[in-house]
Amino acid sequence: MKVALVRNKAKKDGVINRFGQPCPEAYGEQAVQMVIDGLRCGGHTVEVVRADKTLLAELERYMPADPAIGRPTGMVFNMAYGIQGECRYTHVPAMLEMAGVPYTGSSPLGHALALDKVITKILMLHAGVPTPAFRVMRHPEENVAGLPFPLIVKPKHESTSFGLHLVRSPEDLADAVQAVVTKYEQDALVEEYIDGREVCVGLLGNDPVECLPLVELDFGGRDLRAMTYDDKYHKRPDEPRKICPASVSEPLAARLRELAVATFRACHCKDYARVDIRIDPAGNPFVLEINSMASLGPSASFVLAARHAGYAHPELVCRILDVAHQRYFGTPAPRDPVATQPLAERKEN
Repeated sequence: MKVALVRNKAKKDGVINRFGQPCPEAYGEQAVQMVIDGLRCGGHTVEVVRADKTLLAELERYMPADPAIGRPTGMVFNMAYGIQGECRYTHVPAMLEMAGVPYTGSSPLGHALALDKVITKILMLHAGVPTPAFRVMRHPEENVAGLPFPLIVKPKHESTSFGLHLVRSPEDLADAVQAVVTKYEQDALVEEYIDGREVCVGLLGNDPVECLPLVELDFGGRDLRAMTYDDKYHKRPDEPRKICPASVSEPLAARLRELAVATFRACHCKDYARVDIRIDPAGNPFVLEINSMASLGPSASFVLAARHAGYAHPELVCRILDVAHQRYFGTPAPRDPVATQPLAERKEN
């Protein structure tokens, strides 16, 4: 079937005005090409489309509606993090829903809930999912009574560990809150620091949701035992090692999977996601957050977990497309039978 891979580049142009908080994220060329190659390997026709003001016109050109019944003739594989403004993960899905174009991944609702870490925590608490105690701060002098140091401070509405600080004193807390509010133009989430292990749970599918093998982040002996922006973009020499499958008891593993799925449901996510969980020294799990657009890059923990579940990268991206197509139309995405044949057979035909 026709697939439009929709993405942003690092240079965020294609807008009417520069206005609002700029999006600091973009998929690299290697990751995008791996998804393109995987979809084509699975028998799909792929074209890359920019996620900007030209998006809808390009989609209408590439995969116009069926002239007889007005139904879609293709799908979007969404890799767009957004360009600027609030709730940036929601922008492309909202445009696609308005235009009647099916797509992979969460809806605007799911992305908006997952991207707001405070709303995520409130929804988790209502669903009975344990999460670290927290406060929301805008002014450095605000009271955090009841939260013992050290504390984690981060923007309440960001991803990829942007602006994350570990603070050990009221003075450090005030500086970190001021830095978040100034740089990211939003409130700071201040939460209890859970010292212990960290495990990522990859989720794939909708009904049922498949839990991929658990991935543990091994921080070794470093002081900051938390994933940072520099870790995720490979800028630290002591980047944590990813261990898959994580060495945890089966009862604990079952509990982590249960909490991950409950978080996925509570935040109305779809198709695939990753849930990050800390485990304290007593073995008690605390869900930190859910990433509604888990990275599909070659070194991502979601991809590592999928590989251990038996999904090579082409199979993983085609599986994501299939679960989205199943959600919309009740069947996996149709393949081109010629494209999926081995090369030698295609030559004979």
